[in-house]
Amino acid sequence: MQLLQSILKTWRWNLFTSLIVDDFRSWRGIDLQVASWHVQKKLASMDNSKHVGVMLPTSGLFPVAATAIWSLGKTIVPINYLLSPDEIAYIIKDAGLETVITVGPMLEMVGPLPETVQQLRMDEMSFSGLPPVRRSVRQDENALVALLYTSGTSGRPKGVMLSEGNIRSNVEQCCQWSGFNKSDSFLGLLPQFHSFGFTVTTMLPMSIGAKAIYCARFNPRKVFDLLRTHRPTAMLAIPSMFNALLNSKSGQSDDFASVRFAVSGGEALPDAVFEGMKKKFGLIINEGYGLTETSPVTNWCRPDEHRRGSVGMPVTGVTEKIVDEEGNDVRWGVDGEVRISGPNIMQGYYNLPEETAAVFDDQGFFCTGDMGQLDEDGFLYITGRIKEMMIIGGENVFPREIEEVLSKHETVSAAGVVGRPDLSRGEVAVAFVELVDDATFDEQSLRSWCRKTLASFKVPKSVILLDELPRNPTGKILRRELSALLEKEMSS
Repeated sequence: MQLLQSILKTWRWNLFTSLIVDDFRSWRGIDLQVASWHVQKKLASMDNSKHVGVMLPTSGLFPVAATAIWSLGKTIVPINYLLSPDEIAYIIKDAGLETVITVGPMLEMVGPLPETVQQLRMDEMSFSGLPPVRRSVRQDENALVALLYTSGTSGRPKGVMLSEGNIRSNVEQCCQWSGFNKSDSFLGLLPQFHSFGFTVTTMLPMSIGAKAIYCARFNPRKVFDLLRTHRPTAMLAIPSMFNALLNSKSGQSDDFASVRFAVSGGEALPDAVFEGMKKKFGLIINEGYGLTETSPVTNWCRPDEHRRGSVGMPVTGVTEKIVDEEGNDVRWGVDGEVRISGPNIMQGYYNLPEETAAVFDDQGFFCTGDMGQLDEDGFLYITGRIKEMMIIGGENVFPREIEEVLSKHETVSAAGVVGRPDLSRGEVAVAFVELVDDATFDEQSLRSWCRKTLASFKVPKSVILLDELPRNPTGKILRRELSALLEKEMSS
């Protein structure tokens, strides 16, 4: 059954059952369906494009908007509201958006959208009464239903094209692998523009009739209140969230007693956080793995198979291999690039055929750019990254993007950026700079300069002055040597 049809069927079968609780209200099946019809009617009258932007707080509004978009045969483009105005404007232009579905408080936070795009304000709509009901468009499994933008190597976001079959397959894979059913309840802490928040804590529970509890803005005290009130059975978060919960004074020893499946993803889970959550709350956090390009889940360590440091075996239908630099399979226990095949693998990058071709090998496997190894039982361990990107608070950040901004400052001759481990955010960016002749080094001024252009999480935590950046014979800055310098400085 198609994803859309499965969600709509769930809503019809649960007309008077609370399926979603968010910061604003409780949503029954009938509330979700009627609201979706209203949005569908409004959108049909104002938008002729194929793609529709969505910039909403984590809430029941998101699946309402998504189903309205899909019912019209259009593609949803979730917009990361943590990006800078320039990055948001780029996504709007690149995706060819005529309309962005949003709410007033979101616009107050991110600032005005480009004048070229219309706004469908859900907070200004009335969902009372029954609008004319349109027949939903049925889309085949290859139809493009979601365009999720992630950071590109050039610093520009690139659109990951996910088909109906990609997302539906990943929902089914997660359910089969983890045994999720309608008796489960999901605590949704990740924003719904995030691939894990999109698929696992939104589309999955909506498809099977499980309850979803959403928190629009992560706050430890609020999260503990939700845990005690709703007793969820599943939660997915990034390590920095688990770390914040661990260090909060609001937590009580039995707060996680109902949670049978706690998953950490996006970045490696620090040992201190794992051991701390286990000791303080009795919670065993299992790690998972996936990328936006894989819809996203490829691996989950199930509770009954927990292996510390492993992201588990591949979920049903996913095939993995570890290869060396020549693309040859390596034996278990040996590091190599992780490559993945399965029905959940993206269709490609939007309007980027060369970049799409570059990430698939001659056997059709997706090349993740991540280093890893398999043990003799097939459990995957991620050991490093081939790509030079940093993962800050679960978001991909490329050094080149920050370097280009710094290099535009009048005092900077050249810049090199590397990641530094950080307990709360996984990594933070650290910048090294060379100055132009006779320039004065002012770290705060350089960080303020970055803040004007970059999203806050991309701004370097610190800026370090060097007389000369390390380079290879062709003049390329050697980030590996910068990382070594940073490590030496941290240990001294």
